[in-house]
Amino acid sequence: MSVTRRNVILTGGAASLAACAPRANGSELEARVRASRNELFAQYPSLRGLAERSAGMLIIPEIVKGGLIVGGSYGEGALLVGDAVVDYISVGAASLGFQAGVQTFGQALFFISPAALANFRQADGWQLGVDAEATVLEDGIAAGVSSTTLQQPIYEVVYGQRGLLLGASLEGAKYNRLIR
Repeated sequence: MSVTRRNVILTGGAASLAACAPRANGSELEARVRASRNELFAQYPSLRGLAERSAGMLIIPEIVKGGLIVGGSYGEGALLVGDAVVDYISVGAASLGFQAGVQTFGQALFFISPAALANFRQADGWQLGVDAEATVLEDGIAAGVSSTTLQQPIYEVVYGQRGLLLGASLEGAKYNRLIR
């Protein structure tokens, strides 16, 4: 067996085992979402104002992404409207192509318009980049967000990145409602 084939098999096996891992219950997930949101606001204080002007905000505290040729990602979070959790959401994707490594990060989606939030909530298997486009706020941009700069219906912030993963993105990841 070649090293490449063995690595593909091991990666697939690891992904299968990860899928069997126990998931957090609703109250544990909600606590992680709120802690992650507070960390995000501490790092980028201007995002608190963005959240206040948003129709809703999706926080995925930790997305684990990894692979070697064959890869995948998965994370769970909650959709907040105001300060209330209205849905639990999972995001997942599979990928094939040049990629190597493991990375964890958090993701926040700010739904500025009520229509964008309604489309997200009504969709079955909503995909970023397919069902809607999001404007990515990078470190410097996130720090300078104001009401005069809000021109798009959805803004995305990726934060807390740890690890290294070459050659992959969240494009095409599916967001689904979780029953908790």
